[in-house]
Amino acid sequence: AIEHCDVVLLVFDATRGFDGQVQNIFWLAQRNNKGVVILANKWDLVEKDNKTTKEMEQYIKKQCEPFVDVPIVFMSALSKQRIFKAIETAVKVYENRSKKVKTSQLNDVMLPIIQATPPPAVKGKYVKIKFCTQLPTPYPSFAFFANLPQYVKEPYKRFLENKLRENFDFNGVPITVYLRKK
Repeated sequence: AIEHCDVVLLVFDATRGFDGQVQNIFWLAQRNNKGVVILANKWDLVEKDNKTTKEMEQYIKKQCEPFVDVPIVFMSALSKQRIFKAIETAVKVYENRSKKVKTSQLNDVMLPIIQATPPPAVKGKYVKIKFCTQLPTPYPSFAFFANLPQYVKEPYKRFLENKLRENFDFNGVPITVYLRKK
C-alpha cells in the first residue's frame, strides 16, 4: 500500500508508544519518498499534564532523526477528536510533495546560502556549487551542479536539504539532493 500512495497516515497507539514496528513502517515510507503524517491515536486515554504533548513530540522526532520535519497530530478516533485536522494535514503534505519551485527562485534563495556556507574543502580542493534546479520527479528532488561533486559529503547534503525545507516549506516530505558535475 505504501508503494501506491502519495501520503502515508501513520497511525499508532499513543498508550503503547512509538515502538519498533511503527518506526519500521515510517522508514519504509521515507525510503519510498512518500509524504508522512504521524497520527498518535487514543490520545484521550493518555495521562496528561502541561508538558505531555511536547515531550511525546520530541520523543517521536528523536526516533525519526534525521527526518524530523514531519507533522504529528494527537487524535482520538473514538471521540472524533482532531480527525479533520489529520485530513487537513495530509492534504497540506500532499501539496508540499507536489510543489514545484522555479529554477530562478531556487537559485536566488539557495546560491547566497551556499556562498555564505560553502562545502568544506577536501584534499585542498574547493567545491563550488554554481547552479541548482528541481528535477521533474513526483516528489521533491533537487540537482546541485558543482565542479567537484564527488567531494561533497552527506552532512552538507543534509544542510542543503534543511535549507530547502526552511525556505520552501516541504513539511512532511522527504527531499532528495543530488550533486552533479557541471
